[in-house]
Amino acid sequence: MSISEAASASRGALWTGRVLSAIVVLFMIFDGVIKLPPLAIVTETMTQIGWPADVGTARLLGIIGLVSTALYALPRTSVLGAILLTGYMGGAIATHIRIGNPLFSHTLFGVYLGIILWGGLYLRDPKVRALIPFGRQA
Repeated sequence: MSISEAASASRGALWTGRVLSAIVVLFMIFDGVIKLPPLAIVTETMTQIGWPADVGTARLLGIIGLVSTALYALPRTSVLGAILLTGYMGGAIATHIRIGNPLFSHTLFGVYLGIILWGGLYLRDPKVRALIPFGRQA
């Protein structure tokens, strides 16, 4: 199946993809916005995980997350946003591995979010389904 011949998703799959994507977008907006002031809990947590507790670092991470999320939310740039958010999650995963945080609750959270992120995009974008064909091939 070529990209131009990508099968359209059912209405249910399309809405499931939109809901999954909305979950990621809402979480990432929350994550980015709390880093902008930054709140005391943000600087305390950054210190605990080995990041500098300065305002500039927190704001930079918040802006990167918000820009990547905006790109993901817009249909024309959603694949670029998904790639950038995947990198962002990779950094979070590496940080949690480095400091020895619990595997399933902390370290793999970025993996869980990445699965939801790409699953939502897969269900709502026929071009992504054509690039990553699951199921039987014609």
